[in-house]
Amino acid sequence: MPDKPYSESCEQNREPILSVIKPILAAKSHVLEIGSGTGQHAVYFAREMPHLRWQCSDRVSALEGIRLWLNEAALANLPPPLALDVTDERWPPLSSQWPLDAIFTANSVHIMNHYELLQLLRGAGRLLPPGGDLLIYGPFNYHGSFSSDSNERFDHWLKSRDPHSGIKDFEMVNTLAQANRLQLSADYAMPANNRILHFIRQF
Repeated sequence: MPDKPYSESCEQNREPILSVIKPILAAKSHVLEIGSGTGQHAVYFAREMPHLRWQCSDRVSALEGIRLWLNEAALANLPPPLALDVTDERWPPLSSQWPLDAIFTANSVHIMNHYELLQLLRGAGRLLPPGGDLLIYGPFNYHGSFSSDSNERFDHWLKSRDPHSGIKDFEMVNTLAQANRLQLSADYAMPANNRILHFIRQF
């Protein structure tokens, strides 16, 4: 059996993230995670919030590793991961039987290009019901400036791999979200110069 993929940052940030999202998701029933990565977050959050059905998703190349984590955890509220590319106009391939009421994504927006971010927000605005929650974890710039030297170095590294990726400006993300009926509810400061943006789908 191949080794499970592993992310040290997931281990480091999962408790601070949980402390923010757990109260928000207390009355929810079904979360779609976009860009589940290794699957570590999904296993931890599903175990800590057993009332939630936590649906992983990612591009096809990541699914095998996610399945290794999910199969080992064997949690009833962790269904098999879905293949999801935000640029696919048909996404997400969800059953109408699932009462989806929240979307979570971590460390994905800074990897995306502008079009992918736009499609993420369009899809969330289309899929979430009124009152549904969108939670985005990761680094953001404010007023066109980096919030730390480490974030600036990280942005340079991201752009060296893909010049169309990079840390996004909060104001731009918020404007795109509003255009898709997603209203900012809160902006939480997190360790290591990260944030959690909480948007609520408007009626």
